[in-house]
Amino acid sequence: MSTESSNVKAPIRIGSRGSQLALWQANHILEALREAGHAAEIDVIRTTGDHMQQASFVTPPNLDGKGIFIKEIEEALEENRIDIAVHSLKDLPTQLAPQFTLAAIPRRADARDAWVCEPYWALHALPLHGRIGTTSPRRRAQLLALRPDVEFVDIRGNIDTRLRKLAAGECDALVLAAAGLERLDRTEWVHQRFSPAELCPAPGQGALAIETRSSYTERDIFIREAIAFLDHAETRFAVEAERVTLDALGGGCSLPIGAHCVPEYNKWRMFAQVIAPDGESMVQIDTEASLSTSAETLGRWVAEDLKSKGALELLTV
Repeated sequence: MSTESSNVKAPIRIGSRGSQLALWQANHILEALREAGHAAEIDVIRTTGDHMQQASFVTPPNLDGKGIFIKEIEEALEENRIDIAVHSLKDLPTQLAPQFTLAAIPRRADARDAWVCEPYWALHALPLHGRIGTTSPRRRAQLLALRPDVEFVDIRGNIDTRLRKLAAGECDALVLAAAGLERLDRTEWVHQRFSPAELCPAPGQGALAIETRSSYTERDIFIREAIAFLDHAETRFAVEAERVTLDALGGGCSLPIGAHCVPEYNKWRMFAQVIAPDGESMVQIDTEASLSTSAETLGRWVAEDLKSKGALELLTV
């Protein structure tokens, strides 16, 4: 028996960042695989983004803001040191290298952004010139559109670090992804969840992505078949439509673009928004499509409609 054949059903090695949230996500997949009868283990990989959490954020050459959280994990995947990588989908570039594929996208959690603040229970209750902790260009632009007076503080680190900085008074409030707070059971200070019309989520927000090699070795075929049950068709359609829109606009995490697709009454509904960085101008679309429409078609149609309304001009401001 060949070495490859003898190792086909060896434990599935899951690659993950070492943050508390990333480990929750990896363990969530680990437990699902074990319940399905597969042996699995987690390999923690420290990424460029992890090293930069406490530093002033400067995107390295040849890496976009998403790539800094996946580079080392994809290297481990390509070198066969791990079999699958578990990511927050919004951290993945819209175009993967050909040697990788998104083999499974599990059911999405709450995609909305959450207002995290103890004394001020909603954005409108924040005092004039209140300080909001966020480094996201999308959230900054969207918040300025709602409250032009607010100020921003660069608050970095994992969720617990950000919550500690909030408690220490480094800012008055945080805006974080609701899904991450729920996964870590840290929703005690969440008093508002923004509707997509207020703060349109980042494409793919709230969803996990399971990345594998795209090759057809016996091992890789086994891995893709083993995790196929984790793929949620409804979620995959929605996030693919969102990511197609982002890609067609030439966007990444450094641009203020939101897109949110959901099934609604036997059709797809998609809301997308592009906002100038200062929050003073925006274009948005709220549209519906039949269930027979492909994610690619819906995403490109939304992007073209946004472009026709001047989205590209806003993105170059």
